Amino acid sequence: MKKIHLLVLKAFIKPFIVTFFIVMFLLLMLFLFKYIDDLIGKGFEWYVILKLLFYAAATNVAMALPLAILLSSIMTFGNLGENYELVAIKSAGISLQKAMAPLFILITCLGISAFFFSDYMLPVANLKMGSLLYDVREQKAAFLIKEGVFNNSIPGYSIRVEKKEKDGQILKDIVIYDQSKGQGNTNILMAKEGEMYKTDDGNYLILRLKDGVRYEEAQGKTGYNPRQQLTRLRFKETEQKFDLSSFKFKREDENLFKGNYQMLNIKQLTANRDSVTKINDSISNNVFKEIRPYHKIYYATQNYKSSKPFKGLNFKSQGVFAGVGDSLKKQTVVSTAIDNVRMLKESLQNTITTKKDNTTIIRRYIIEYNRKFTLAVSCLVLFFIGAPLGAIIRKGGLGLPVVVSVIFFLIYHIISTVGEKSVKVGNLDPILGMWSAIFILTPVGLFLTYKATIDSALFDVDLYKNLFKKFFKKKVKA
Repeated sequence: MKKIHLLVLKAFIKPFIVTFFIVMFLLLMLFLFKYIDDLIGKGFEWYVILKLLFYAAATNVAMALPLAILLSSIMTFGNLGENYELVAIKSAGISLQKAMAPLFILITCLGISAFFFSDYMLPVANLKMGSLLYDVREQKAAFLIKEGVFNNSIPGYSIRVEKKEKDGQILKDIVIYDQSKGQGNTNILMAKEGEMYKTDDGNYLILRLKDGVRYEEAQGKTGYNPRQQLTRLRFKETEQKFDLSSFKFKREDENLFKGNYQMLNIKQLTANRDSVTKINDSISNNVFKEIRPYHKIYYATQNYKSSKPFKGLNFKSQGVFAGVGDSLKKQTVVSTAIDNVRMLKESLQNTITTKKDNTTIIRRYIIEYNRKFTLAVSCLVLFFIGAPLGAIIRKGGLGLPVVVSVIFFLIYHIISTVGEKSVKVGNLDPILGMWSAIFILTPVGLFLTYKATIDSALFDVDLYKNLFKKFFKKKVKA
């Protein structure tokens, strides 16, 4: 038994490691394709991109691990079946369940590790990646002057260059609009040639301009024409200094992102959910206090027919306008009542909106709370689908196992996504929605395990061909 268990473990570990890193690589490529426009042309240091990819890889573990377990389990038992090793194991009197026992223990350990990872490491990875990705997307593109195009990257300036030399530093026919004073294009600088370079610390851009002229319009003394005075200054050589501090990569405080649902562990999710629930309960308890100022009791009892006049007013015979004889006063009473009802309605609508928003927040906390458990359980469920599938189809390698595993993983992912969205909008109970994929696929895994145990030809193509032939023969005879 020990040799068989070691054989199965060795056959599983290598495909698992390979498939896990392949899936991680594919997910990282999808991440790069999604945010490629936010990364290119901004002058990031190599370590910034590397850190972002590292945090993105950590957040992708929740999707890569179940898929890798499913694919590697199909490949493992498919290879064993294709090489008749599984037949030899069964002929030795060892059932499929006993052969799967060491992998069951290993996957259980992986599931427990995945749970602790999702509770302790994943919130930190989401926080690091979320804050860094925000800073990357907010970063300005690197300062770049293109020929024949106005560049407005530097605040308060608009720069146009007709031609650039091959070294990228020598510029020809330069036009600079100085808008830093907030008075529009009243200050224009033109030069035939210039040289561009940065200071040693990279904080400033220096343009050394040659053979140019500066035009500046100023407000006249009378105020009748705000651009009455025109100053023209010719120069042989001058320097223009531009501040590049806005192009430097800046990091925001990570504490600003800590309130996000995906960046909390189980303890924090429980505490936040309880606090929002208490707020919702207090809102419900205070509804009557909001209504009470607009509600006046005019009857001695709740029964209208048996009520007695209140303070000498006979409401039973005179109606709601008892004691109000003047028609103008009646209009005032009605107008006041309508205003009170309108104010009360607005107050109740605000209360209902607040309760709905808080309920949505509570659902999000419950979703993230259950997600940490479903990740661990999904590893076991997909293993009990993949292992018997591999034993049934008896095909190893990366051909048919990849197709089958992707199909089953897509089914799992689609059910999970639909259930999660239904929980978010309130159409499903949070427990039922988040665990729907587990509830649906668990019977499938048990069914496949049973079929693999009895050596069922569930995926035997020849069997279905023979069934179709028999069916058509009977039809022809009839």
